[in-house]
Amino acid sequence: MCRSKKSTPGLLIALAVLLLPTTTPAEVFRMTAGGPQSTNLPWIGVIQRVVVPESNARLRAAGSPHSIVWREAYGGSLYKWQNTLEAIEIGLADIGWVGAMWEGSKMPLQNVTYNTPFITDDLGLMLDIFNDLHDRMPALRRAWDDQNQILLGASGVDTYHLLTTFPVEGVADLEGHKILAPGPSATWLEGTGAVAVNGGLNTYYTQIRTGVAEGVLTILSGAYPYRIHEVAPYVTLVSIGAQFNGGMAMNKNTWERLPPELQQIFRDLGREYSSTMAAEATERYVRALDAMAAEGATITTLTDTERQKWIDGLPDLAGRWVAAAERRGHPARAVLEAFMDEFRRRGGEPARNWDAAQ
Repeated sequence: MCRSKKSTPGLLIALAVLLLPTTTPAEVFRMTAGGPQSTNLPWIGVIQRVVVPESNARLRAAGSPHSIVWREAYGGSLYKWQNTLEAIEIGLADIGWVGAMWEGSKMPLQNVTYNTPFITDDLGLMLDIFNDLHDRMPALRRAWDDQNQILLGASGVDTYHLLTTFPVEGVADLEGHKILAPGPSATWLEGTGAVAVNGGLNTYYTQIRTGVAEGVLTILSGAYPYRIHEVAPYVTLVSIGAQFNGGMAMNKNTWERLPPELQQIFRDLGREYSSTMAAEATERYVRALDAMAAEGATITTLTDTERQKWIDGLPDLAGRWVAAAERRGHPARAVLEAFMDEFRRRGGEPARNWDAAQ
């Protein structure tokens, strides 16, 4: 009996410990979302309109005690377009848009679509493929990991078309004309006889109006707000293809301090970011095309025969890209083949098999 009395306090303490609440203490995460451009652009705006508010909404819906206090900095107020990769890498922003198409040196594998034109105008399909490829291929993920970040959701732009000061009925009509096509898009004019001229969306109008160029190869969703159809009223639909241009990424140090439920929320939001961004970009493309037609632009579609002539006249862009990337130790051939195989697996029929021996 005496022994039982002596053990009572110990039993009570053990019982009290078992009855203690097991819920995780509430934690407030302070995070910065950023982007180098206006939220009017889908790849930036979806972060503001969907990712930021939904993160807290989903935490509450799941009954999580955690919350996020957001600081938002878009429009280049925190970092410029030249520094998107570095801004996320060093944690200047915890989450934000990264333009991989500007990072040919650090992220060559992410530039495969710019070296495989004329694949598909379906931006949603393109982004879905690239999200899946990043999930499956360590080499693609490593490119982000090496820059201290992870890709949550792919982004891209609508298909490229021609806007010119002269009518274009066939590839031969481009011979000798100066066409604005900066960066990797300049290679899409090889074999057409056109002369590629460097520029940007904010310079195209003036360059065409002053005769520096006679047209531009660009996206309609970007061309319409800059009124390029006013100086280049011949819009020829050539369907160079939608392009993967980067995506929404998170700083790896930030990611690793998040609890599992919050990581899962951001994984889910990353895929929704891609699908929502693609839908918004496609809607803007349709609106831009309709508006240009309503405002007097001449809209024509390059015939299948002439389009195939353009495609067949291009050099082996993908082969050149593979050779250059693999000389630097990047498995570009594997990425090219995986991309093309995945497109075919989903029912796509490429106008040119860029992964075949040329």
